[in-house]
Amino acid sequence: MVALGSLFFLTLSPAPSVAQTGGANIAPLEVPTYVLPTPARLQARTLQAWQAPEADQGVAVDDAHLYVIDNTVIAKYALDTGVLTDRWVGPSAGPVRHINSCYVRDALLWCANSNYPETPMGSSVEVFDTATMSPVETYSLGLMDEGSLTWFDEVEGGRIAGFAHYDTRGGVPFKNNSFSGVVAFDPEWRRTGGWMLPKAVIERMAPHAASGGAIGPDGLLYVLGHDLPELYVMARPMMGPTLVHVATIDIEAPGQAFSWAQDGSHSIFAIDGDRHLVLKIELPLVELDPQIGTPFVRNGD
Repeated sequence: MVALGSLFFLTLSPAPSVAQTGGANIAPLEVPTYVLPTPARLQARTLQAWQAPEADQGVAVDDAHLYVIDNTVIAKYALDTGVLTDRWVGPSAGPVRHINSCYVRDALLWCANSNYPETPMGSSVEVFDTATMSPVETYSLGLMDEGSLTWFDEVEGGRIAGFAHYDTRGGVPFKNNSFSGVVAFDPEWRRTGGWMLPKAVIERMAPHAASGGAIGPDGLLYVLGHDLPELYVMARPMMGPTLVHVATIDIEAPGQAFSWAQDGSHSIFAIDGDRHLVLKIELPLVELDPQIGTPFVRNGD
């Protein structure tokens, strides 16, 4: 600053440029448009079929038996002969109303139950002894804003579970099927997180939602809808709240619940409710680009 009589003059330096403030050259700002990854389209192969009149909601499997599900009925069949060996039957419209899917772990049959088609939606987990087909444990989730429990599976640190909303029977007027999603729980069934389903998958399952889901041996989430013979394969996203749609696999089973084979093969057991069949289906291997998603870590892996 220079004084001249009673006047003062300020000597100002030139304003610094953007490049000078950063100490390096910075490219002009350009915000790219997100492009959804294109899911692969793959084909499965049916290996074997069993006749089962209870094949309506889904099927679970261990190394010796099939457990075929029809709402309040679970029928136990010998895997090698297809002979019915035992059956659990619950009363119609009773406390267990709509068993949708089950899986076997440590000689126990873990099942997702709901009060479908009643509203408000209530859900529970029902556990059966596979040797006696007797119920041995129950855990009520009660009313859930997430919807109606249709499937769940074990992951490291807890569980993930699928919840359904419907556009038609069993739904509520203020939530359509796009509100269906996947929720993460700790071992005590306390919510720890969750994901939305990809829009393309939701649209294919409309007016229903996912009836079956399970983590595959590759750590990816495999989901079946209610009607279409398509298995959707998804991964955890690198960022954001929505699962990544990795592949769609064409299969002969038109939706509903399924279970992974326990013989080490990349195969599932699913149902064809129209023909009352249980199908063993060999799935193709799915490649996951590590730039777009990550697998789940299964319990025990």
